[in-house]
Amino acid sequence: MAKKSKGNRNQIILECTEHKATGVAGTSRYITQKNRKNTPDRVELKKYNPILRKYTLHKEIK
Repeated sequence: MAKKSKGNRNQIILECTEHKATGVAGTSRYITQKNRKNTPDRVELKKYNPILRKYTLHKEIK
């Protein structure tokens, strides 16, 4: 569960987009923060997926 945010910073979860399509067990998720005033849209970052052993696109989930 995300902790309460102070000010404009929100804790977000990034989940791998390619992992679900492969059918391999497990998930690749990262927890980070973003400033909701500067970036109101959902964040997309390239992060390392240790299960697939490569860099993949991770999108913000709700």
